[in-house]
Amino acid sequence: MRYSINIPNFGDFADPRAVARVAEAAEQAGWDGLFVWDHVVHVKSERKAFGDPWMLLTAAALATGRIRLGTLVTPVARRRPQQLARQVATLDVLSGGRVIFAAGLGGPVEDEYGAFGEPTDEALLAERLDEGLGLLERYWSGEPVTHRGRHYRAEDVALLPATAQRPRPPVWVAGFWPNRRPMRRAARWDGAVPLFGPGSHGPAPAVEDVRDLVGYVRRQREGDGPFEIVVGGVSPADARDLVGPLRDAGATWWDERQVIGSAENESLEAVLRRVEQGPPRL
Repeated sequence: MRYSINIPNFGDFADPRAVARVAEAAEQAGWDGLFVWDHVVHVKSERKAFGDPWMLLTAAALATGRIRLGTLVTPVARRRPQQLARQVATLDVLSGGRVIFAAGLGGPVEDEYGAFGEPTDEALLAERLDEGLGLLERYWSGEPVTHRGRHYRAEDVALLPATAQRPRPPVWVAGFWPNRRPMRRAARWDGAVPLFGPGSHGPAPAVEDVRDLVGYVRRQREGDGPFEIVVGGVSPADARDLVGPLRDAGATWWDERQVIGSAENESLEAVLRRVEQGPPRL
């Protein structure tokens, strides 16, 4: 089991210096990863400061030398794949190969897409996500790419430098369980980041739900290579009764997350207090 800290890219964490403090404290306390959200507005009626997630993670990379770094999650469909490929590769090289790339549709769709005149049809966004992921993998290779897809084009372009990790950084895919399509997508990559219903960001999932998801993803997988199942919530430092059964059900990462909408979720002081207690003890 590995353990990560999860923070938004707004509130106190719009400041790269705050994210660097969390990253440094997490590494010192024995955590394995730090993940930040990738939102532009989240809820457009809320007037908040936001930090660009890749700049926040750059600050975290410069403050650390061991922990894994990434977003949870990046909405590939609202980004240009070539620009996103550059950002991820640059961070992977800078960090010495510590990036994990997690992708999903993102949301709220009306706020994150519609507010900027982007399409909001989720079937269309899913098409862009799938095509974009395939294109990112090719860009990260550093080899010349020609692509004529439904949504994206590339004509004999090679994006250098390639990622430090070969053949590419791990790719995790998020989605709501029990929706099958996102988990089938995840099974084609390196990990699944399921949410178990609305409002599930803070509460830990039920063991039975994790066991069902793990069984489903395993049936969709081709081959027997490493595959991560990422679950999370709010935990005490001594979490044997909470995290232990989830590990036994097949989860491989515990992602420490505050409740969405709570003051603690956006508070540097509150997050540091939990970080300094160290990851859950099993």
